[in-house]
Amino acid sequence: MTLDLTGSLLIATPAMGDPRFVRSVLYLCAHSAEGAFGLILNRPVPGLRMGQVLGQVGLGEALPEALAQRRVLSGGPVEPQRGFVLHDGVESEGQVLPEGLMLSASLDILRDLAQGQGPGRWLLALGYAGWGAGQLESELAQNAWLTVTASPALIFDPAPGEHQWLAALRLLGIDPISLSAVAGRA
Repeated sequence: MTLDLTGSLLIATPAMGDPRFVRSVLYLCAHSAEGAFGLILNRPVPGLRMGQVLGQVGLGEALPEALAQRRVLSGGPVEPQRGFVLHDGVESEGQVLPEGLMLSASLDILRDLAQGQGPGRWLLALGYAGWGAGQLESELAQNAWLTVTASPALIFDPAPGEHQWLAALRLLGIDPISLSAVAGRA
């Protein structure tokens, strides 16, 4: 039986062999025996801002500067043209997640955000990270990931980046200097 890690954070360790995930923090939106689905929280898409994304879908008119300049995340290598809004508090179409979070992929959530009627805390990620049956469990057994209960402050950090990886490690009481790329078993 697979432990359900939905709603947890995955923190890449130095044992992570895939360069796309080095020093990354992911929020797991779904996890079951069939596989897992998550969003990278600390990889902004270089040079891409929310105003550009909203403009591409016809919602870029008269946006507040703070919204237009908001960073967009690279949620993962799978389907990088597809957008996902992870948010809190507002009932909308989408997947209900632990701790009052929602995952929406509809144009309606983008329309709400553009009109200033959306949720209070949110992020937009393009693409996602996906694992087939048993794949994430194998990576966990190889010590490529650490898991911790998700922190909304870390998830919705307004300036995503490397500091989120360090903050996620601190949630576990780990100093990154103490991490090793060599896994062992006692």
